[in-house]
Amino acid sequence: MTTEAMDPARERLRRWRMVLGGDNADGTGCALSGKDAAMDGALTALYGKGDKSPAGKDRSAGLGASAPSVARWLGDIRTYFPSSVVQVMQRDAIDRLGLSTLLLEPEMLEAVEADVHLVGTLLSLNRAMPETTKETARAVVRKVVEDLEKRLATRTRATLTGALDRSARINRPRHHDIDWNRTIAANLKHYLPEYRTIVPERLIGYGRASQSVKKGVVLCIDQSGSMAASVVYASVFGAVLASMRSINTRLVVFDTSVVDLTDQLDDPVDVLFGTQLGGGTDINRALAYCQSQITRPAETVVVLISDLYEGGIRDEMLKRVAAMKASGVQFVALLALSDEGAPAYDREHAAALAALGAPAFACTPDLFPEVMAAAIEKRPIPVPDTV
Repeated sequence: MTTEAMDPARERLRRWRMVLGGDNADGTGCALSGKDAAMDGALTALYGKGDKSPAGKDRSAGLGASAPSVARWLGDIRTYFPSSVVQVMQRDAIDRLGLSTLLLEPEMLEAVEADVHLVGTLLSLNRAMPETTKETARAVVRKVVEDLEKRLATRTRATLTGALDRSARINRPRHHDIDWNRTIAANLKHYLPEYRTIVPERLIGYGRASQSVKKGVVLCIDQSGSMAASVVYASVFGAVLASMRSINTRLVVFDTSVVDLTDQLDDPVDVLFGTQLGGGTDINRALAYCQSQITRPAETVVVLISDLYEGGIRDEMLKRVAAMKASGVQFVALLALSDEGAPAYDREHAAALAALGAPAFACTPDLFPEVMAAAIEKRPIPVPDTV
């Protein structure tokens, strides 16, 4: 490394030059070369010199609609930037430059950095995708799904297996299966002041849930365009839950119509390609279908994943939720199941659900197993502090 490159003042100027983009007014007077110049060129191709030109016309960037130039650019950003930054730049290229249609070409898909958001974009293009591209698209989606399963499956199964065991409570437990908190609460009337102790006439313990005793879980997923990442994560979790013999899992997606994808849960990629992102929303109709599939309300958890913008009958939707809860169903409303937090959502409907005892909140994939465990055990849902 040269002395000039090690100079702190020079390094600060270099960094400011990269941030400001090299306009005449950037004030750094710093020229770039080598790798720095290549990185700057990749950034300029995407972000140009701002959102508007001095004449007020839409700014143009250096990618255009040329597939070869985009392929080269995708290769460049993967060379010069870490994976997390590459994913952000790809999303910006799709949003800012309208490059979605280029993803219909197999060579483009082979060049991109696959992530949840790219999968959402591919699913939205599914109906327009030519047959020559679908095989490559499925390979991209499968890679992302397999990575998510590796990240989420083990912890989800462990957390829910523990919840299922604890939910099967027995009154003649072995010593190591005793639930001391519940045992003490149940025997407070047997407190002996002179001995300052409780005589536990009735022991309450954790049983071991047999595989024949099943809980029911219904995942009801809004497939409107804003819910793309949530659809991806929910499909992966649905496959994980379906692999557990003690849980009877049903997966339902909806817009203004309702589609039951339960028979495809053994392969979340099939589930994802069975969705159709976009369109309107009829939550009431979807919940009506889910309600019709419930045979053991007291042993069922319904998870509605939606931004709650209802295009159907609002009052009927709320009445349906209230009826399910009154029958013993554990009802959870998630505004999103993603790493990004809550999207825009209908706050009035969220408040109405909360008033019914069904808090609506955004849930990260890492928190989801804890939410499901709490619902299975019928204890308070761990709502994030940001709600």
